[in-house]
Amino acid sequence: MRFGFALREALRALRRNAVPSFAATATVLVTVLVLGVFIPVVQATTGAADEVRSRVIADVYLKVNPTRPDIERVQRLLEREAPSVGRVEFISKEAAYRAERERHPEYYDLLGKNPLPDTFRVTPERPEDIGQIRDFLTPVAPGGGRTTIDPAIDEVRDREEDTPKILSATRVIKLTMGGLAVLLGVASVLLVANTIRLSLYARRREVEVMKLV
Repeated sequence: MRFGFALREALRALRRNAVPSFAATATVLVTVLVLGVFIPVVQATTGAADEVRSRVIADVYLKVNPTRPDIERVQRLLEREAPSVGRVEFISKEAAYRAERERHPEYYDLLGKNPLPDTFRVTPERPEDIGQIRDFLTPVAPGGGRTTIDPAIDEVRDREEDTPKILSATRVIKLTMGGLAVLLGVASVLLVANTIRLSLYARRREVEVMKLV
């Protein structure tokens, strides 16, 4: 009984105040639609930024024809002593050659022998920590310049020139999308609140009569 009465009163109020009711409904609907579209965009953008950041790695190239003890020693060094290391992957020169040959057969078919070195691919716990790993593996030599921490290591490459750009760009993207999400959320709340106020203002006479009753 009460539900039927409430429903009839609601329908009568909608008919009597069609324009404010339609405006309030449309505002809420548009707000929900905008949030529904924007949230997946933020998630997709943030996911893409995280994927780009995951490409920040360091490649540790070993010298030509390293022995098994050399490889095991460098692996222990990376896994146990190097700071902020998240993952260590050993890529033999044979595996690297096969992968590159599949990608660029026109170039590698001309080579008489495998020019690629055995490599450890090091992924930091956080992209920002790549510099600590590089400094650990290639400390500053007493006479200036850099040397390698182990004689079996030939070179360490971490795409030093690209890493700051990647970190800076992804940081700006994530901060921008987060800021837009907050602004849109606040604007949505204010818009709905203002719409409710306008609806109440349009029914002010009914409210005053109800107060008197």
